Amino acid sequence: MDQDFQIFTTVRHDPQLIQISGSEPWQHAGWNYRTESPFYMFDFHRDRLLKAARYWKWSSAVELLSSEDALDELSKTTLARISSQSEDPVRVKILISRQGQVTVESGPTKPKAIENLFPLRLPPPGEPVKAGDPQQSPVFTLVLDTSPTAASAFTNYKTTRRVVYDAARQRAGIALTDPKEVLLVNEENNHIMEGTILTPYFWRNGRWVTPPVSWQSSTGGGSGGQDGTTRRWALERGLAVEEIVLANSLIHGEECWLSNGLQGFVFAQLDLRPKD
Repeated sequence: MDQDFQIFTTVRHDPQLIQISGSEPWQHAGWNYRTESPFYMFDFHRDRLLKAARYWKWSSAVELLSSEDALDELSKTTLARISSQSEDPVRVKILISRQGQVTVESGPTKPKAIENLFPLRLPPPGEPVKAGDPQQSPVFTLVLDTSPTAASAFTNYKTTRRVVYDAARQRAGIALTDPKEVLLVNEENNHIMEGTILTPYFWRNGRWVTPPVSWQSSTGGGSGGQDGTTRRWALERGLAVEEIVLANSLIHGEECWLSNGLQGFVFAQLDLRPKD
């Protein structure tokens, strides 16, 4: 298989995260509670890069990411290459080549409430918001892709080969900064795979569910999507469980949640009206 691509992850750099280190109300935050760092769930970002490097058998990248000091060294390298040192949050893209070379790109991103980064729960549909719940504004519009997508290693792992994601966003008419996401549908079984940049959560049988993921390949039993950082965090804390979600089970207007390692958790509503 041609391996002329890079693996990458997009992480949030947010100075407000430093204040939750060791702060008792944020014990559920995990790495950010244990570590004074402006990077959001940085340990999970390193883990996803390492899993991808191991899958592609990139020995130099594996060595870089799996050493005893790998997490600390990657954090230092990334900090040193961020162009903005302001108090505003920054979007940071970490790319790693087959040879283990690290490239860092950065740019501005929007502020987020801490509750949206580390929610204690995802409020059920229609339930009044409680103190400490994630904010539900702005509301993202969630649509269904009009063409199916073939699952592959490039939908199981995050790489710079993003043709299927770019095509889905183009069909849905989504620009980079739009509060809108499109759901990919597995062409083989009609399973919802994931969004193009965000993990979806659907309310089913009294709990939030997200499509199952396999780390092995497109035939490994998952729905074909990726195991994102915030997805892993939510599953480990019981905010959601894995469950197959069929495209024909979606209901116009139903409330959902979305998440990723840059924006945290955001509220969304399904719009299944035919596109004009």
